[in-house]
Amino acid sequence: MPKKARSTFPATTTTTLALSSIHIRLEAIEKEHQWLLKQIKRKQTELNNFVEQMRTLATDIFHRGSPSFKKLAELDKEIHTLFDEIFNTRKFAKKTKKDIEGIYRQLQMAGIISPKLSNNEDDTELDQLFEVDENENFNSQSPQEENYQHQETQQEIGFSSGAKTDGSRNARQAFLRLAEIFHPDKVTDSETQMRHTEIMKEINKAYQEGDLARLLEIERQHLAGESVESNSEDDLTRKCTRLEQENEFLKTQYENLKRELRQVKHSSEGVMVSDCRKANREGIDPVGQMIEQVESELEIISDIRNFVKDFQEEKISVREFLCGPPFLRQRNQEIMEDLLDQMFEDLERIVVF
Repeated sequence: MPKKARSTFPATTTTTLALSSIHIRLEAIEKEHQWLLKQIKRKQTELNNFVEQMRTLATDIFHRGSPSFKKLAELDKEIHTLFDEIFNTRKFAKKTKKDIEGIYRQLQMAGIISPKLSNNEDDTELDQLFEVDENENFNSQSPQEENYQHQETQQEIGFSSGAKTDGSRNARQAFLRLAEIFHPDKVTDSETQMRHTEIMKEINKAYQEGDLARLLEIERQHLAGESVESNSEDDLTRKCTRLEQENEFLKTQYENLKRELRQVKHSSEGVMVSDCRKANREGIDPVGQMIEQVESELEIISDIRNFVKDFQEEKISVREFLCGPPFLRQRNQEIMEDLLDQMFEDLERIVVF
């Protein structure tokens, strides 16, 4: 009975297996690279759109609320001027003057008028506002730019110090040996010149990158009589390494963008944008409501201005003035009522338990 012919399969060399695994690795890295680029672009667009919405909202508030804000500023200035005239033109007993100053401070602490600083305090605050580090005039780079500059400096230091290392000398020696072999001017055949030109490109690239391993691999291939392939295992390994490094940078950039977007959204301006979005979905004009609130505050501050002006013109007595503006009396009464209500609720809770 004749023997069955055994099925034979082509032998798979180690090189083929190695190249196959490297190709799989390279494909996965390239997919991650493309995904990161896509996510960075999407997140950057989201950040830019949100910042633009913040600018649009601020512009809308400024244009629609500018007249009201201007009136508020004028009233604020007028009230401060009235108190200055009261303290500079009228004579009071020591305790009375102290009580009047208490009313003035109370208006400021309640946020009804802006805080008034003494001359020395004004100067100190101005110094703080306009204090500039001497180095800031000459270094206006962002932290990212400073980081890149630092990296470039470190690279320059590394190159200058590494030029004298054994690795650099060996790379140069290998480069000279290979240039002696593969320089296109060393041959006359046009086909060989073209092949040597391509090989010299590979040699120059490896030398510029300081890749001694690649130079030695080209030399080994030549001595072994093998053709120098630009898509060899070493080339693919280097490409994988380079892409992996780029992916790490891209991951950092992506995380920074996500963090920056979170910070912007959680800022007071960002929260205002989010609130306005919700209000708009419900058919509410949030900016209009804000302007209405400012207008109601204008009426209150205008009444307070008239109250202080009446005292400055001696239309009301010191005793009436020390009772405080009607607005503050009403506000204090409401605060006391809230406190009493809360106290009674706490007492009821204690009794129940």
